[in-house]
Amino acid sequence: MIQSYLRIDKEMLNNFIADSSLLEDIVFKQNNTDNENFLDLDKAWEGVFFLITGQSLAEAIEEEAPLLGILMGPTEIDPDQDMGYGPATYTTAEQTRDIYNAIKGLTKEELTANYDPSRMAEEGIYPDIWEDDENALEYLLDYFDDLKNFYRKAVVEEEAVVTFLG
Repeated sequence: MIQSYLRIDKEMLNNFIADSSLLEDIVFKQNNTDNENFLDLDKAWEGVFFLITGQSLAEAIEEEAPLLGILMGPTEIDPDQDMGYGPATYTTAEQTRDIYNAIKGLTKEELTANYDPSRMAEEGIYPDIWEDDENALEYLLDYFDDLKNFYRKAVVEEEAVVTFLG
């Protein structure tokens, strides 16, 4: 399971809402390797979320955690569309700014303090590598930097962010 993000302007968001197949065309029919508006968090998504929030995805959904938008926006683009593991969701430019403001000041030291391989394994944080991989923390910290830079660019460009798990 790989978490992906796409930065888009308001017009493109409205186009996706009107015709969700346009999103599929961009995601599945184009090579997004060099697309700076596209971010793939690999399998680090729930681990990064845990470092930021101290919660698993299941806990965050249950509590309606405010930073849940990092993994799934509050609004689905098309509830009938399946991007691999359900529909794509999005945050508006304003919601994207709120997410960035919540994570921009986080330091590697703060994130490292939240790293608890035993608890992560116990809570089933995806992927289950935390107790066996000596490089797992660095893996998460690198992807956190990518995520933070991605959101910074979205805020500068006043963009919405589409998220999906594939």
